Amino acid sequence: MIVFICLCLCQAGVFVADAVKSESVTEGELVSLNSSFTQIHRDEEINWKFGDILIAKVKKNKESKFFGDNAEGRFRDRLKLDHQTGSLTIINSRTTDSGLYTVSSSERDTINTINLTVYARLPVPVISSNSSLNSSSSSSSCSLVCSAVNVSHVTLSWFKGNSVFSSIRVSDLSSRSDLLLHLECVDDSYSCVLNNPIRNQTQHLNNTQLCHTCAAVLPVSQTVLISAAAAAGSLLIVAAVGIFCICRKHRNTHREGKCFLYVYNSQASFH
Repeated sequence: MIVFICLCLCQAGVFVADAVKSESVTEGELVSLNSSFTQIHRDEEINWKFGDILIAKVKKNKESKFFGDNAEGRFRDRLKLDHQTGSLTIINSRTTDSGLYTVSSSERDTINTINLTVYARLPVPVISSNSSLNSSSSSSSCSLVCSAVNVSHVTLSWFKGNSVFSSIRVSDLSSRSDLLLHLECVDDSYSCVLNNPIRNQTQHLNNTQLCHTCAAVLPVSQTVLISAAAAAGSLLIVAAVGIFCICRKHRNTHREGKCFLYVYNSQASFH
C-alpha cells in the first residue's frame, strides 16, 4: 500500500513539493526506492539521504558513488543506483533500514521523501496445552495457549473459522507473547494467526490430544434429548408386549369357550 501525502512549502520564493510515500517490505527482501525522475539530465546530480546522512549519489558523469561508512556502515555493499532514473535499490533489507529516505536533484526543486518500514520475518505461532490451568481445573474444559517468540509490531489472534475469537497487540519487542483460549471442546475450525500489516503466519488447531473433541462431548440438551428418546422407545416396547399378552390371553379364552360349547351341543344330540 502506497500513501501519498503532499506537503507544500515555500522557501526563499521557490515552491517545493515534498511527496512522501510509504513502502513496506519483509527483512531479507530487495526493495527499490523510486526517485520519481523519468530520466536524469546530462549534467544532473542525484543525492540520496537516510535521514540527514548522505548514503549515495549519481554524479554528473552518471557514475555511482556510495558512502558505505556513513550511517554507521549499515548500508555497506547493499546499495545499487539506476543511472537512468536515479532510483535506489537496497539489497538484503534489514529492520534497521527503516526510516525516511530523501532524494534530491541539483537541477530540480522537488525533494521526494520515502518512509520505509522493514518488518521482521514472522515465525509460525505454536499451540500448546496450558497444563497448569488444566491440572487445577475440576471441570471438563481445557485451556490452550498460542505463543510467538521474538516479535514486535504484530497482532496475535485466535480465530474460529473466519471470525476473530480474541487477539492481543504486541508493540515492543517481546521474547515471548502468549494468548490463552478456554474451551469445553475443540474442532478443526480453530486457528491461531500472527500477522503484521503485510504478512501473516497461521497455525491450525488439529491436535485433538490437546483437548476433548466436540464429537466426544455432547451438549447437555442433546444428551437429555437422546435419553428421553431412549426412554420413550422403552415404554413403547413395554406397551407393545403388554398389548400382545392381553390379546393372546383373550384369544385363548375365546377359543376355550367355543370348544366347551361344541362339546355340550354334541352331548345333547346324543341323548
